[in-house]
Amino acid sequence: MTQAVLILAHKDFDQVLELARQLKSKFDIYIHFDVKMNLSSEEKKKLKKEGIKYISNFDIKWGSWSIVKATIDLIEYALKDKSIDYFHLISGQDWPVGRISDIYEYFEENKMNIYIDSEDAYDVRKSGEPIIWWMKYYFPYDRLNRRSLFGKVFHRVNILFQTMIGVNKLKKLDVDFKIYSGSQWFDLPRYAIEYALEYLNENKELKKVLSTSFCSDEFWIPTILRNNKDFTKNIVKNNHRFIKWEKKNGSYPAILDESDYIDIISSGAFFVRKIDSNGYSKKLVKKLIKN
Repeated sequence: MTQAVLILAHKDFDQVLELARQLKSKFDIYIHFDVKMNLSSEEKKKLKKEGIKYISNFDIKWGSWSIVKATIDLIEYALKDKSIDYFHLISGQDWPVGRISDIYEYFEENKMNIYIDSEDAYDVRKSGEPIIWWMKYYFPYDRLNRRSLFGKVFHRVNILFQTMIGVNKLKKLDVDFKIYSGSQWFDLPRYAIEYALEYLNENKELKKVLSTSFCSDEFWIPTILRNNKDFTKNIVKNNHRFIKWEKKNGSYPAILDESDYIDIISSGAFFVRKIDSNGYSKKLVKKLIKN
């Protein structure tokens, strides 16, 4: 069995390259670099020398459909290698915990399991909003910077306006499946990831809902896989990621540092994020590598 790690990267080429080097002893590596990184010829040579496969097709904007498009492109690229049976999606700001061989062996022994963090979207609120609104309403974040001041104001006004006039694209498009949400990071066997792509391509209503939603990267995999009753017995609602959902070191979620080490190694996680290996996380990374 061959396993692949798929990495979505948007900055810090050297950190992403070192992350790939750490993992490639056991995993095939596929990276999507945000086009804004504009890889130099020297950086491309380094990737080729390490045998790391990569693409750079999308200008990714936070909260937009472009994240899913980049993820799908990366999945489809990796699926061309028929020997790969298992796929892990991480970010360029992740770092492995423990021995790489132990991570690999865990999934060898549990190769039919689907590891996703997911829950009923109707039960979740974030930033004071029921996140089902993010699927019911229309959001233009492929064209508008959600994180700009204008984007933040627009988001609130847009939701208020669509609530007042009763917009519900789930009803309009006659969506008859349950909506689930969760972390975009996953560990999936080939059969599950192929099913997800096939389902999305065949169900135009779902694709239209997702492509006009906010943070659709947190909805598409959980919604598709959890609506398939045949997968229920194989779904484990644990994606083995350590993420600290608080503001720390100038970031939300937190950029992790040495003070998080004990919590990380006792968490059972296989990957942690966010990591800034040349800044706040420098000592932490050294400890994780040593560990």
